[in-house]
Amino acid sequence: MRRLSAVHIAHADTVATATLSVETSGEEFVEITRDVARFLEQIAACDGAVLVYLRHTSASLVIQENADPDVRTDLITGLKRLAPARAGWVHEVEGSDDMPAHIKSMLNGVAVQVPVAAGAMALGTWQGIFVAEHRSAPHRREVVLQFVGSCAAA
Repeated sequence: MRRLSAVHIAHADTVATATLSVETSGEEFVEITRDVARFLEQIAACDGAVLVYLRHTSASLVIQENADPDVRTDLITGLKRLAPARAGWVHEVEGSDDMPAHIKSMLNGVAVQVPVAAGAMALGTWQGIFVAEHRSAPHRREVVLQFVGSCAAA
């Protein structure tokens, strides 16, 4: 059985954009869900969609479980199996972890879009938004946040 909820219509009269700087400490998943929620709160977002876009090709963005950190550990392990370092890659100018990082970024993607309803992201109970750093050294990553939708009157 499938059931569609009541349809809510909002007029998109706002486009708001900001850039979030994220410091990573090497290969890891850094949760940015609260940062995106603060952005939506700051602009008094009501209904629409938030686009989260990473301006890099050796890191990625994912929506993943945010309850058990073991999930992130296993995700890193799985990605290493898919694109190992020192696997005979031609592109090694920036280090043996760079080409695998590009492959992981291509697999995961660099953008996610989340519906926003009544000012809150419509994420599932255990979902969070993460920057997935695929390089072994620390990096500063830029994430563009863009909301398109309606906002509360100022």
